[in-house]
Amino acid sequence: MLAVRFYDAILSLHVIAIVLAFGVTFSYPILFSFLGRNHPQSLAPIHEAQDRIGKFLITPFATVALLTGVYLAADRDYFDKIWVQVPMAILIILLGLGGAFFSPKERRAAELARQDPGGAEYRTVSGQIAKMGALTSVLILVAIFFMVAKPGGY
Repeated sequence: MLAVRFYDAILSLHVIAIVLAFGVTFSYPILFSFLGRNHPQSLAPIHEAQDRIGKFLITPFATVALLTGVYLAADRDYFDKIWVQVPMAILIILLGLGGAFFSPKERRAAELARQDPGGAEYRTVSGQIAKMGALTSVLILVAIFFMVAKPGGY
């Protein structure tokens, strides 16, 4: 019979939550580049979908990742480890950016794309989203590196 420790089940849930929260975000540059060139009329609904994904997928699963990460670190007394501190700080920053930056910018981009997807204001707002998205992608990859490589060891 297979035995699974509670800690390992929580660790699995933690990894699953990270994949569900942030996996989709890596497709955004491809999606928006393609749609902008080939179907600019679809940009407004895609920005609306992006906002919904943030609210109903990214934020809830990032929160699960944070809570399970706190449990995992507390269970093994790892809060003093840099490979826990850096990803935890990144996750908190990403959660903050979701509400403070991405959600309002995505809603604004949807409004502007409805009016004029080729307009200067739309290009400015969508460019801000793209730049912050690229930064968050790097942060996600840095967090994964720290969690897997565990610099400083256990």
